[in-house]
Amino acid sequence: MIGRLNHVAIAVPDLAKATALYRDTLGAKVSAPQAEPAHGVTVVFIELPNTKIELLEPLGANSPIAKFLEKNGEGGIHHICYEVADILAARDQLKAKGARVLGDGQPKIGAHGKPVLFLHPKDFNGALVEIEQV
Repeated sequence: MIGRLNHVAIAVPDLAKATALYRDTLGAKVSAPQAEPAHGVTVVFIELPNTKIELLEPLGANSPIAKFLEKNGEGGIHHICYEVADILAARDQLKAKGARVLGDGQPKIGAHGKPVLFLHPKDFNGALVEIEQV
């Protein structure tokens, strides 16, 4: 079921500063900022040869990233995303094995324009897991 690692998401308090760090210090290829109001974030993607890093900045006070940054002021790893071929089949298989799907269990369109779901961190060694249909 699980495919390749799609990205690692890092919550940051200052997207411009974090973007400059990856672009100017590490020499990475960095996308333009992209607002995702449905998810309450602004994102930037760092392109790597084998995966991506997704930088997340809160978009509004009710953003789940704002809540994360209240507890982790400097930011930190927020979630990891794995690819799946069929998100509904993956969801059903995960639920049948006891994994909890967050929200209403229906996929939402993520920052890549593809269906995504999040899985409860308590079911995955404390890590918030996102699955994305490719």
